Amino acid sequence: MLDHVPEVHPDPQGKLAAGSILYLDGVTVTFDGFRAINNLSLVLEPGEMRTIIGPNGAGKTTMMDIITGKTKPDKGDVLFDGHVDLTKLDEAAIANLGIGRKFQKPTVFEMLTVFENLELALKTARGTFATLFFRLMGEQRDRIHEVMETVGLAEKSGQLAGALSHGQKQWLEIGMLLMQDQRVLLLDEPVAGMTDAETEQTAQLFLSLAADRSRSLVVVEHDMEFVRALGSKVTVLHEGSVLAEGSIDKVQADPRVIEVYLGR
Repeated sequence: MLDHVPEVHPDPQGKLAAGSILYLDGVTVTFDGFRAINNLSLVLEPGEMRTIIGPNGAGKTTMMDIITGKTKPDKGDVLFDGHVDLTKLDEAAIANLGIGRKFQKPTVFEMLTVFENLELALKTARGTFATLFFRLMGEQRDRIHEVMETVGLAEKSGQLAGALSHGQKQWLEIGMLLMQDQRVLLLDEPVAGMTDAETEQTAQLFLSLAADRSRSLVVVEHDMEFVRALGSKVTVLHEGSVLAEGSIDKVQADPRVIEVYLGR
């Protein structure tokens, strides 16, 4: 539960912001004189999957830090659901709004089973009293099994998370985000370190998650074959700004993108 009511933004860009799930406009962040984000503008529609690519230092991680409240911008608008000003909220409040983030390295509870990890991620009251007397309801148990099926871990329900492969740990952590019914998932290099088979399975997972359009996905990735498999709109960042945007074929053919990123 939020400690206070989120600040409602006056919506300076009218319908463009009002119809979005994430809206960044004119966002700038400077660290010790280095401009990590430079007048960045990005609009994500409800139910959209967007892939973000770009060279190291392009501002991809800082952009996600801004969206999740870890970093506050020097200036610019950062709106959720068309009107909620994320720059006024802390990380916990933003997570409670429905924005979930998965970092590159999976963080699961290795001494607990797959089922127990997903149970812990349930979006329920977690005060001391509630935790002591918590019992899974049938509907909650069904939800856990549904998520295990979705992420391909149904047969691993009773296995310790620490015994899973790297790719399976990634899927488990994505499953933990799904348990929280987040409306936006920020996924940082989700297939790094995966086998080819795991990468292919992850692409299918993301496509299935995007298909029902109940959530939006922002996927930061370097693996261009994986990006192509997702088939989503691609945003290319360079020096903290949007360099190019469009289909994977369009951005791969852009001379500027080839020069600063793909040609390296």
